[in-house]
Amino acid sequence: MADAGQQELKFAADKMLGRLAKWLRIIGQDVIYGQHLSGRGLVRAATQERRVMLTRDRRISRHNPDRTVFIRDDHFRAQLKQVVEDCGLDPFAGLLTRCVECNEPLQPITKDQVRDTVPPYVFETQEVFSVCPGCRRVFWPATHQQHMMDELKRLGFAPPGN
Repeated sequence: MADAGQQELKFAADKMLGRLAKWLRIIGQDVIYGQHLSGRGLVRAATQERRVMLTRDRRISRHNPDRTVFIRDDHFRAQLKQVVEDCGLDPFAGLLTRCVECNEPLQPITKDQVRDTVPPYVFETQEVFSVCPGCRRVFWPATHQQHMMDELKRLGFAPPGN
């Protein structure tokens, strides 16, 4: 699966992999996830939407080896590292471009448009904002962005230019 190319991959994560799904969204990957995605529901959704299945279920992995990444570890850090490496993803290419809650790509929004939406301190100290067209959640760069970058570095991933 390693040379598949980041732009063309979409994932379906089974219900046991919520934290992995969230982190894949953090790095900009299109990942569907939910309680309905286990067993046949996972296979059906992945097949209909041409997604790569991420699962810890050996039975699913055995029956669908070409479309499945069997997640070997219980810990999300090792899981994320495995998917990035197995699928040839660049964890920095799409960092923070997708809503971690509903999976929609974020869209830029002007500072004036968020005036009544964000806390006053955020409005005064930030210049760049984006919004999720699905859940309408507003995002801005802050300390959590640096924490995510630090986490990726701890996993052994180097941002471009380093």
